[in-house]
Amino acid sequence: MNAKKIVLFSGLFLIFGLLGCPKKPQKPPEVIQALVEPSEAKEEPSIRGTEFQAAPELKSIYFWYENYELTPEARAVLQKNAGYLKDHKELEVLIEGNCCECGTNEYNLALGQKRAQVTREYYINLGINPGLIGTISYGKEKPVKPNVGPPDSPDCSYNRHTDTKVRTKGVK
Repeated sequence: MNAKKIVLFSGLFLIFGLLGCPKKPQKPPEVIQALVEPSEAKEEPSIRGTEFQAAPELKSIYFWYENYELTPEARAVLQKNAGYLKDHKELEVLIEGNCCECGTNEYNLALGQKRAQVTREYYINLGINPGLIGTISYGKEKPVKPNVGPPDSPDCSYNRHTDTKVRTKGVK
């Protein structure tokens, strides 16, 4: 009886050990870099706070696994978001970068920051005042769908995103 349990647990351990977080899935061929290099972007203001809120008109954008490049779909969403922001010049913007739960905290914080920065740079290219756009990374700390499994699971992609949040200028 004990031998059967040992074999069963050994087999399960081997299966789960080999499955772990899979390698990076192949990304589609049409992925577009942001138009501005980080060194060319205007200096980012130091704006933070809990007063930033989601606006229903501002949609999130999503990224491929271990990636911070803007897809054509993400660019289209950001163009619509920028139209709203141009019509509401009284708003300050905070871009929140997020990742799925695979990887270390340090890795995910850095990747989330790159996602937030590339989103900020694209907004600047679209004419949004760079002095009104800040970024923050939450890494894997705020998953939309927690504990959904490996990065190739359908629900895991919801955790790889940036959110555009806003507040009225001067609110601290």
